[in-house]
Amino acid sequence: MPITKSTKKAVRKSIKRAVKNKKKLGEIKNLLKEVKILISQKKIEEAKKNLPKIYKILDKVAKNGLIKKNKADRLKSRVAKNIAKNNQK
Repeated sequence: MPITKSTKKAVRKSIKRAVKNKKKLGEIKNLLKEVKILISQKKIEEAKKNLPKIYKILDKVAKNGLIKKNKADRLKSRVAKNIAKNNQK
């Protein structure tokens, strides 16, 4: 249990940050899942419309250090590649 004022405040801050980080990661996961479902339903145009949203969120969380830059790049690449692959069919 924290004793000093500063450690009590640090605990409060870390809890708030953890909640915010969890929400952002959940948002990313949901968007990626949504695009995957759209692709499986052959709604490629709708999936393409979600692509800028995915890029924006992934870039932001990578910038803030929630995920690493390479992971964000990898996820963006995989989504774009998946859309392009299914667009040709």
